[in-house]
Amino acid sequence: MQLTYVPLLAEQRDLYRRPRDMKRFKAYLYLTIDFESLSARRPTLAMNPMARDHVAHFLDALIALGAEQVGEAAMREADLALKASPGAYQVALVVCDDIGGGWTNRFACEYAERLAGPPPTRPTSYDWIVGTLWVSETPTPNLVREQVLTALYRQAYVREHGQAETLGDLLRQEGRVMARSGCTKPMLDPDDLEYTRAVLEPLLVESDMRTAIQALFGDEAGATLGFPPLGLTNHAGLALALHDARADDGRRAIEAVSHSSFP
Repeated sequence: MQLTYVPLLAEQRDLYRRPRDMKRFKAYLYLTIDFESLSARRPTLAMNPMARDHVAHFLDALIALGAEQVGEAAMREADLALKASPGAYQVALVVCDDIGGGWTNRFACEYAERLAGPPPTRPTSYDWIVGTLWVSETPTPNLVREQVLTALYRQAYVREHGQAETLGDLLRQEGRVMARSGCTKPMLDPDDLEYTRAVLEPLLVESDMRTAIQALFGDEAGATLGFPPLGLTNHAGLALALHDARADDGRRAIEAVSHSSFP
């Protein structure tokens, strides 16, 4: 991959310095869309353009902790490992509001991020890879790092393995992506892991959005979209996927050592 980091947090913060009126909404449109070419100018469509002060405060906190520098460092961290993967991308952080407005549903957006197929490789233009930061989270350097790394490694995984078609595919993808990014959460205790495995086992061949959102994010997430419960805790499927991917990494490491030759 050819990666270029583009700092966008200051532009997003400037949007919220405007009064909450149609001029702000128009500024958001011009931030997001190039009206001459009718193409995306910035990957900011999921922003809440009419958000209240809590989003501005979140952006202030990110800027104060040096989130742009953390994001660029994470991109550099992944850069060497991704050299062989095709594509030219601009990498950026975008803040989305999952507290104070109905502009987006977080879980529908996260599902779309995880399921999206890779854009076509075009050597003369750049596509975007976005680290999405949700306002309900605590802004920390580790949050920024993980969001950038998972976005990058997900893109590379989909390039290599193709777009996930079933829940089983999606769980394998997300487990590998989180493990490669060094994530340690979400996490469940052993009993909840096995319960989650039993619930999801007959659903692994399913390919619909409802099943995937319920499985990945749990009953509370599904309820925000009117889905009936499966009996799963928050982020149960993601926790199981990460656990299995890390366990697989551990098995491979043990096998590599056991097959090594020692003098």
